[in-house]
Amino acid sequence: MMSSKLLLPRLTGPRAGATKRLLQPAIARRTLASPRSVRSDAAASPKQSLRVPPQNTFPRQSQWQWQWRRSQNSQRPPNQQQQQQRRTYHFRPSQYDPDGSRLRDAQPLLTTTSLGRVARSPRTHTIAVLAVAGAFIFYFSNLETVPVSGRTRFNVYSRATVRSMGDMQYKMMLYELERAGTHVLSDWDPRTVRVKRVMKKLIPFSGMTDEEWEIYVVDAPQTANALVIPGGKVFVFSGILNIARSDSALAAVLGHEIAHNVADHVGERLSSSIGTNILLYSVMLIAGGIGLGPLLAHYLGSRFLAVAFDNPMSRRQETEADYIGLMMMAEACYDPSEAVRFWARMDQAGGDQPPEWISTHPSNENRIKKIQEWLPKALEKRAESDCRSTTAFADLFRRALDTGVVLVYE
Repeated sequence: MMSSKLLLPRLTGPRAGATKRLLQPAIARRTLASPRSVRSDAAASPKQSLRVPPQNTFPRQSQWQWQWRRSQNSQRPPNQQQQQQRRTYHFRPSQYDPDGSRLRDAQPLLTTTSLGRVARSPRTHTIAVLAVAGAFIFYFSNLETVPVSGRTRFNVYSRATVRSMGDMQYKMMLYELERAGTHVLSDWDPRTVRVKRVMKKLIPFSGMTDEEWEIYVVDAPQTANALVIPGGKVFVFSGILNIARSDSALAAVLGHEIAHNVADHVGERLSSSIGTNILLYSVMLIAGGIGLGPLLAHYLGSRFLAVAFDNPMSRRQETEADYIGLMMMAEACYDPSEAVRFWARMDQAGGDQPPEWISTHPSNENRIKKIQEWLPKALEKRAESDCRSTTAFADLFRRALDTGVVLVYE
């Protein structure tokens, strides 16, 4: 009796294992195959073995695919669950002090007891002595003499530094004029020609002939003002030309503004602000430590420093500029007595003025008194400049025009 079992030839060699797996059902192959057996067969015959991936495995991604998927996932907006998780980590100050009692009952950083202990400390005494000694050395090593007036003052800023600051102020000035819609008069305008004529005579006596002077006459009839920015930038508002009716009066105005640059008042003002700022912020620190508001301390301290230090220094600089400008216009053969009449007209046009002790400028009355005291010396300066011949010729020419006589010189 023959059996129904299929007889297969016996295979030997490296093909026996692969053929046996091919004849097995697919389910059996997936069940019997294991990663270890596949790796061992592949190691035995890498070219002839059949690689079967293990169950629940996926093809390995390349490096660029993984980076691309990561970048795409990072650009996706967070879902609602992620947003809720992030909100749970937000810091809420109220949970530490819900009723505000901790902040209300907090002690000041500095008390009278702690301040007294610090003041009595030998280390504090040593630091104070060294600080005062360093401040004195720094102050006396930066003293200098103001030209013309001979006043001694403290100044740590060089003229090059002040000139660079003046360039920034010059650009801001042009920007403000452009934004306000105010235009500068042309070079051939009679008012510009007049200002340039007076400036041309004053500059040689200022000692600042190396500056590149630029003159701008601004069309602003309602503004009576003039200023000279460090670096030789001159701005004259047309409203002041109606008050300075003569060239000598205009020379008093321009000489005053040039004198601010001659005496380097900008650098002196910046240097003095170093000490006042140190004092102001020290007061703010102490006031914040003992419970006072720093903003209130800053406001009160700045007002006090302005009245006690800044405004008196500004008035002293204005008086000094009046003196230097008066001597300058006298040497340029202008009539210094016109300065008195100019400030009298300025007093009439100015109206009510604030008290002098809170103002940055001296009152017009005090200016007139000072100029009258300086007039004899200014007239001597004018006489030393050999202005008689020029004045005599001008008077003769004026009389000739009145009488219609033609003067001919050979």
